[in-house]
Amino acid sequence: MPEQLELQQLVETGNDDCERVHTPFQIFPPSRWRTCPYLGLLLATISSLFFSLCSVIVKWLVNVHPMELAACRFVGVLLPAIPIVIYRNERVFPRGRRIMLILRSFVGTTGLMLSFYAFRHMPLADASVVVFSVPVFVAIFAYLFLKEPCGLFNAISVVLTLIGVVLITRPPLLFGHSVPALASSEEVTNSSDIWGAIAAFSATLFGANAYVLLRALKGLHFSVIMTNFGSFALIQTLAVTWSLGALCLPRCGEDRLLVVALALFSFGGQILLTIALQLEQAGPVAIARSADIVFAFIWQ
Repeated sequence: MPEQLELQQLVETGNDDCERVHTPFQIFPPSRWRTCPYLGLLLATISSLFFSLCSVIVKWLVNVHPMELAACRFVGVLLPAIPIVIYRNERVFPRGRRIMLILRSFVGTTGLMLSFYAFRHMPLADASVVVFSVPVFVAIFAYLFLKEPCGLFNAISVVLTLIGVVLITRPPLLFGHSVPALASSEEVTNSSDIWGAIAAFSATLFGANAYVLLRALKGLHFSVIMTNFGSFALIQTLAVTWSLGALCLPRCGEDRLLVVALALFSFGGQILLTIALQLEQAGPVAIARSADIVFAFIWQ
């Protein structure tokens, strides 16, 4: 209960700060945002497109370790955010929000790394069902910690999202092996690693908390959130990559161009997701982000 009250107080303080701060350099004025209904959901859907393109690039770059690609993604988040912070003269590490910023960076980065592990050690379809069930936990956590309403519409949307995930991925765990799954035919589907399943479920919990923390930080400008996220996440992923002995430069030519594209798409997806969570509640945004499944199915 004390944690819930503290988080709720931070959210209310963020709302007050957001209403009081109006500078000549403000990007995307809130008054203009509020005149566009469902803009947050639209931005979340577009962010899904960018993140799905990131997934395609990660799948294509088979010669680069996934942890190193994660580090490149966070470089793409950090570098473009720094000029925006300087331009707006924002406090990069504001008092009263430091713990929340560090937590947001930690849970987001850890969730990404755990999802990489899950997709490496589980059939693609089974891992997708677990990882893409984030909206369910976001709706629950947002209701518990942020006191956001979870009405009938949100509940129905969550159920339909889960049904859509199951029907698209067709996990052998539920459908058996008589129905072809989304996983490739060469993939071993009859022996899922228990640690892969644990990693997938843990990634879902970490990802859901990342949405809640982003929503709680809505009083801060997106450049501040992204600068902190990029900085701490880059340190964390570089440390993990170095410990695994996978730290090396990508090959010249196509690989490096794809790494640059990965960084740019990561920045675009992250900035749109951050703004979307400043405009809409966490639950609906998480449901809109499920468009990732549709884009992944198209690229497949």
